[in-house]
Amino acid sequence: MLNYPMNQINSMHQMHQMPQSIVVYPVDPYVVETLKSIIGKQVVLETTRGGVSGCVVDVKPDHVVLDTRGRKFFVRICEIVWIMPE
Repeated sequence: MLNYPMNQINSMHQMHQMPQSIVVYPVDPYVVETLKSIIGKQVVLETTRGGVSGCVVDVKPDHVVLDTRGRKFFVRICEIVWIMPE
């Protein structure tokens, strides 16, 4: 039987453990508060994929819901570049 020092055994054991995953929820509290303050108002949102306009219906920590002529758009807050109330 091989005799390894205890600290070497522990470090060998740690090397074979699976990395732990961490869930990250990006939240921008200032943008969320701004959007909550304009619920019911018409806005233009510029996103990384283009602009969308409509009435702010709901705001969650990770997305905003816009109503555009009866159609609902769910826009991720992390994709918003700027907001302009109409």
